Amino acid sequence: MHPLPITDSTRVLVLTGAGVSAESGIATFRAGGGLWESHSVEEVASMAGFQSDPQLVWNFYSERRRGVLAAEPNAGHYALAKLEERLGDRFLLTTQNVDGLHSRAGSSRVLELHGNVCMTRCLVCARAPFSDEALHLDSLPACEVCEASGRDSLLRPHIVWFGEALDGQVLARIDDFISEAGADLLFLAIGTQGAVYPAASLVDVARRVGGSSYLVNLDEADNASQFDHIVRGKSGEVLPQLFGLSSEQSN
Repeated sequence: MHPLPITDSTRVLVLTGAGVSAESGIATFRAGGGLWESHSVEEVASMAGFQSDPQLVWNFYSERRRGVLAAEPNAGHYALAKLEERLGDRFLLTTQNVDGLHSRAGSSRVLELHGNVCMTRCLVCARAPFSDEALHLDSLPACEVCEASGRDSLLRPHIVWFGEALDGQVLARIDDFISEAGADLLFLAIGTQGAVYPAASLVDVARRVGGSSYLVNLDEADNASQFDHIVRGKSGEVLPQLFGLSSEQSN
């Protein structure tokens, strides 16, 4: 397998999906056929679901949080961190995953498209999202900032739920990176099925600016035909080779 053609002018945009996290033992969002304890995923991942039964939603995310905290980054995560170390500002990682494993592996230029399961924010006030590893299984967490102002408000997981829009500032950063790169862009999608938009359309944007595109996936992706190059395999095995890393560098 030949390393990626990265030169001194190449700018690398990465998109990662559930396949990368699966190698760390984290179940995909749709595990169990779209059900969780007989509840549909939409019931526990939407504002309507939260308003109907907030404790049910917090139980779902607390269990996901427990699994994430027990997981460790894998060789794919570390390989991406090494590539960022090499490229600096010519590297940007966007992820559909909510587990924070890229950051734990050492990546710092990370945009979390769908939020982070170990972060929490207020349902009402403008308080910034904050790190939260507590398991809210027995009671609903309230916002201390709102309480100090004489208001009652619940906290919610910092996750983009069904029916909610992605952060416009995050999308703008991706657009800026692509525009600045132009034909020097190398777009790399890893462990994603290419079924969720707008992330699945990034390969089309890369092609429009004259960039090249690679797909690294264990299974066939829905948008595979849009890529210039396809590499089949697990990211933890493939990425160190694509980045020209030795076995010592990829850990």
